[in-house]
Amino acid sequence: MSKQTDILTPTNIGRVAVLMGGWSSEREVSLNSGRAVYKALVNLGVNATCIDVRRDTILQELQSGDFDCVFNILHGPGGEDGVIQGVLEVLNIPYTGSGILASALSMDKLRSKQMFEAAGLPTPEYMILDDNSDYEYVAATLGLPVMVKPALGGSSIGLTKVNEVEDFRNAWQTAAEYAGDVFAEQWIEGDEYTVAILGEQALPPIQLKTPHVFYDYEAKYLANDTQYICPTGLDGKEEQQLQRLALSAFKATGCTSWGRVDFMRDANGRYWIIEINTIPGMTDHSLVPMAAKAAGLNFNDLVWAILQQTMQPSGEVTA
Repeated sequence: MSKQTDILTPTNIGRVAVLMGGWSSEREVSLNSGRAVYKALVNLGVNATCIDVRRDTILQELQSGDFDCVFNILHGPGGEDGVIQGVLEVLNIPYTGSGILASALSMDKLRSKQMFEAAGLPTPEYMILDDNSDYEYVAATLGLPVMVKPALGGSSIGLTKVNEVEDFRNAWQTAAEYAGDVFAEQWIEGDEYTVAILGEQALPPIQLKTPHVFYDYEAKYLANDTQYICPTGLDGKEEQQLQRLALSAFKATGCTSWGRVDFMRDANGRYWIIEINTIPGMTDHSLVPMAAKAAGLNFNDLVWAILQQTMQPSGEVTA
């Protein structure tokens, strides 16, 4: 959501609420992201207030706070799925990130894959699972291994790589603990890449390398042996192709402002869209700040660029 105003400065943008925490399984990551964003805003001279979002108090806090805009850094259900965006639309408070529909679609990994398919964009094959699924048929259709995922999860929580048919049941049960559908996704063997989006720009891609089976929660937030390679070593033409594909995926779901698109690159050099994150992490292990740094933006610049887009409908970024 955005509204037009005069040239913005940190001192005239008004009161900013930093929404963090929430009630999803990614609460702790959101608190870390929120603290980093708040510190950057204070360093910039913005009049910022942190709000640890709780269901029973958030509406009152937003109504009584006289806020001019919101920096939403809530991760996962309740903050990244259109729920808080709907509240802010009703209250007519501008906020960072994508709107209601794009947030809801991108948070739902299954529905976003269906959007990619409809737009003719490459995404791995998949099948929806339930308590009565024929796992032999799933394995025969998708091949093994596969990744079993909760559609509404985040930060790689609830994911399991399935190598044998007999492992499906436990993987389904793990994913079913989280909200939304559960699905099996074709395993793409190869390198993992991510592309951050800022306004209308795709930032330099990052290649991810981890000794873990996949880029899981520990590799994302705790491990010190995860490698982030930027520049990636791809030639200029291939890097531009990846950036164009990221922007196409971002626009296919109606996303705006900022976010991140994750890919796998198979042995034949083909890129497969895995998912979109509309509110990626902003911690010291996070990928968007790394990509911004490669593009010449420090953390404070990045936070300001994201925030000012709430007031600039064009999505144009001026650091």
